[in-house]
Amino acid sequence: MNALEKLFIRIVQRVNINLRELEFDAKPYVWDLIPKNQMTKFYAFYGISPDHPLNLQFKHSGLAGSYFLGQCRVSNSLLYKCDVRGDELKKKGDRFQFKNFNIPISKDEEIVIEDSAFVKTLIHNFSHDPETLEKFFIKDTISTHYANIHGSPSDGCFLGPFSTVDLTTMRDCIIGTFSYVQAGEISHLNIEPGTVWVRSPGAFNFLYRYPIEKLKDYIYFKAGIKPQGILMDFVENRKEDFQRVFDVVNIEPSFDVPATASLDRYAVVRPSTRIGENVLVSQRAYIENSYLGKGANAQENCYIINSRLAGNNVNAHGAKIIEADVGENVFVGFNSFLHGQPENRLSIGKESIIMPHTIIDIAEPLAIPAGHIVWGLVTNQDDLEAHSISIAELSKIKTRFTKGNMFFEGSGENFVSAFQDRIHHILEANGAYFNSHDNSGQGHAQKNQNMSFNTIQPYPRGEYEGLFPTIMIQP
Repeated sequence: MNALEKLFIRIVQRVNINLRELEFDAKPYVWDLIPKNQMTKFYAFYGISPDHPLNLQFKHSGLAGSYFLGQCRVSNSLLYKCDVRGDELKKKGDRFQFKNFNIPISKDEEIVIEDSAFVKTLIHNFSHDPETLEKFFIKDTISTHYANIHGSPSDGCFLGPFSTVDLTTMRDCIIGTFSYVQAGEISHLNIEPGTVWVRSPGAFNFLYRYPIEKLKDYIYFKAGIKPQGILMDFVENRKEDFQRVFDVVNIEPSFDVPATASLDRYAVVRPSTRIGENVLVSQRAYIENSYLGKGANAQENCYIINSRLAGNNVNAHGAKIIEADVGENVFVGFNSFLHGQPENRLSIGKESIIMPHTIIDIAEPLAIPAGHIVWGLVTNQDDLEAHSISIAELSKIKTRFTKGNMFFEGSGENFVSAFQDRIHHILEANGAYFNSHDNSGQGHAQKNQNMSFNTIQPYPRGEYEGLFPTIMIQP
């Protein structure tokens, strides 16, 4: 048994200790998910630019295929083809508003990942936990395929495939396959697969659960088997398209990129694609035969195929849009799967909100009216009527409301405002509103243009095969 296997066993044991009250054993779920015999075949890499803080420290860590941007400390961690984005780290002197508290930031924020294992997970910084504003921590946690840890500190957790935790502090929790949780602070919870839960304590609570038998067609995961289903097939069938971008040192785009837009070096862009001004295309995004209008974005693990986005579109991490026409200011949530057909296209009206982890998979044309919120599993017009509501109607709700498997209580107006405010913030942070005339509104689309990338390699053989030496990278 080499050092890499010992490290993995230690991580699994630590997670199991944290989850002992839930009687959960992580080992049969994850032991074969990280190809330990291939950890030497992938290089880790990190980005450098004048606009991002650089202070990376790795100790005894397996980092195969992972990407780092910003200030991060990693100790005894096993990362595999993950993205760790530190491009919104808070700085000393900033202030953070939490309810009635205006909290000063005492030192530059950093990402801390210790004794954890990840499989193709997106980790995005900016802790929203008022107790740890200077430290975005992830400890004793295992995350599986295409999960998202977005502004969500975690301690002793397990995340199933295609799950998302968003602006949520977690302690000793299990987040089920394809579940989305944005709930403030949670502890010792076992979230069932296919749960979509958005809560702001005292303001609103949105809860939807997928019919498990129908969800299994799209994603299914249990101990002893690898994740399977339509979602896994979709991404696995396109992974070879990423091979070239990781094999070649310098790749020039095959089409014009506006001076105010950013196309990441590690994105895949296939023929007949056009992008407008202020567009952001992040690493590991996949764009084919599509148009992204001014201010649109394709975040990590997004797939946009044979589609047209009118502009100022937010496509959160893992969103997939195929054969669709999307109006202006539409939000498509994390890991959503919007699948039209060449002869049966999907259209989404302007200013609509597609809730995180929504599946729209149609065999006939479908049009979502402007200004609507959609959730759950939609395959036809009847499903759409059962899984949507106009934003205007939802804003009138003051107590509670149910529709099918969806339950809502609290203020619909506050719920809508929270989403709309966040969409505006994302567009602003991504540089969608950048004005080249006065150089105002710079965001990721502009700051990510002049970035260099460096690679790091593990030990190729011996006791430490697959591990990286202790290394510190600073300005």
